[in-house]
Amino acid sequence: MKIAALIPAALALSLVTTDAHAWGAQGHRLVARIAEPELNPRAKAEVDRLLALEPGAALDSIAPWADQLRAQDPDLGRRSAGWHYINMAEGGCTYDPAQHCRNGNCVVQALKDQGALLANPQLPDAQRLQALKFVVHLVGDIHQPLHAGYGHDRGGNTYQLQYGGRGTNLHSVWDSGMFYTQQRDDAQFLAHLLTLPVVTDDSRPNLQRSAAPWAEQTCRIAIRKGLYPSGHKIDEDYADTWRPVAEAQVRLAGERLAAVLNELLGQPAAQP
Repeated sequence: MKIAALIPAALALSLVTTDAHAWGAQGHRLVARIAEPELNPRAKAEVDRLLALEPGAALDSIAPWADQLRAQDPDLGRRSAGWHYINMAEGGCTYDPAQHCRNGNCVVQALKDQGALLANPQLPDAQRLQALKFVVHLVGDIHQPLHAGYGHDRGGNTYQLQYGGRGTNLHSVWDSGMFYTQQRDDAQFLAHLLTLPVVTDDSRPNLQRSAAPWAEQTCRIAIRKGLYPSGHKIDEDYADTWRPVAEAQVRLAGERLAAVLNELLGQPAAQP
């Protein structure tokens, strides 16, 4: 379930993996790379100041961090595992916190909570940097359709498929499988994504209000006719049909991430 490392060995691995990592490392980096040039000067300065706590870190390099926690920080990885997704397709894609986000354990509430931590200048910088890492990552996650899809099949993880002559699952196909045949490195993929139109009804996104509607929009993609293929076997016709949808979601996630960071970090400090 990686978009990164476009080599045959990685492709073979991607087609059998079942971890729920939206977009893979390359996809998350691309979300950050789309966002960064659109940061206003105040937000860019604060992002850079926080990133300086980890020499060599950049917005795109921290973007996959939350998917690496199980190896780097198992306790935080376990506590944050439910923050990457929300299962709401069974309910018709209408967000109900009591039903879909019990105890705040879903991507909608996690984005709100981590955004509030990031925006709070009274907190230690180390805590705010961690919140920045989560925000950058979770904005990507909330735009992957199967991260806002059905609970009964764990967002397509248990929906088994044959694709390219190998066994895989629907979640893995959407995270990475449809992208490998394009053979693009980060720069090439970014150039392609920047040619896509951005289709959004956002005017001035506010994370506390916008996270749930974003999840609902993403969920409505997950329930479109044909996204779940009949026969549990897909070919390049499926990829050619649905890849543009996935690419548009990566592009949209980048635009919205920029808006979120400008909202949280790009405003003048409140006067005492």
